[in-house]
Amino acid sequence: MIKSMTAFSNNEAELGDLIVNCELRTVNHRYCDLSFKIPERLRFIESDARTILSGKLNRGKIECSFNYKKQNLEGQGLTINLEAVATLLKTTQQIENLMYSPANFSALDILALPGIRHEASVDRQVLHDGLVALIRKTLTQLIETREREGRQLAILIEERCVKMQGFVFQASQRMPEVLINIRTKLHERVVELVSNPDMDRVEQELVHLTQKLDIAEELDRLKTHITEVLRIIKQKEPVGRRLDFLMQEMNREANTLGSKAADIEMTQIAIELKVLIEQVREQIQNIE
Repeated sequence: MIKSMTAFSNNEAELGDLIVNCELRTVNHRYCDLSFKIPERLRFIESDARTILSGKLNRGKIECSFNYKKQNLEGQGLTINLEAVATLLKTTQQIENLMYSPANFSALDILALPGIRHEASVDRQVLHDGLVALIRKTLTQLIETREREGRQLAILIEERCVKMQGFVFQASQRMPEVLINIRTKLHERVVELVSNPDMDRVEQELVHLTQKLDIAEELDRLKTHITEVLRIIKQKEPVGRRLDFLMQEMNREANTLGSKAADIEMTQIAIELKVLIEQVREQIQNIE
């Protein structure tokens, strides 16, 4: 099953007096590119988060962010460092005696200063385990989203492959008539230009020319590549790079088909094939 590289998921968890949010965003990228936005208090989780994400995501630009807010739990108050407050007020009074116009400040201003209040903190191991569980849950949802989008991409690719098979069949059916027309026109042209032509030599040249114009090999390779694409999109492992390579090969065959085409209908078939191949290639850029 193919997976899209574009997805988003987020979750939150209550860990002690903290409400922690984890957010994952992924977009297409050639390799696995991880980046993190984590507040200092939770920075210790980055190593584990990197291991967890890289173990499940093979390709894509992946942004992982954490943020938190404190909640007021019932019965949980603040512990004030009264000794620090007394020292601060005493020092402030001494400074204000030297000032011409001392500034007023409130108790809230004092509480905002570092070292004045002590708040209960979550046990480090409890916080660690909670964060690991949170990122695993968020990652699971992200993968489910990538799989859902992957199923839709597989349907689009399959539909276009079926259309390509139709055009390849049309080209196969058309080619014998094209070669006959070419031979006939060349015969007529040679007869016009040469009063006494060496028809054996002309026939040899015609055989050589029609072989050059024959697109049987290109059509066979296109059939094989299309079949391979349909097989690959049903596999479980990441297949984006393999599909991208096949699109390059198919585009090369379609170009050759167009350059060899000596018929309006064949030229149109080559154009339609290239359009479909490009549409599939664009979709594949987003596949893991």
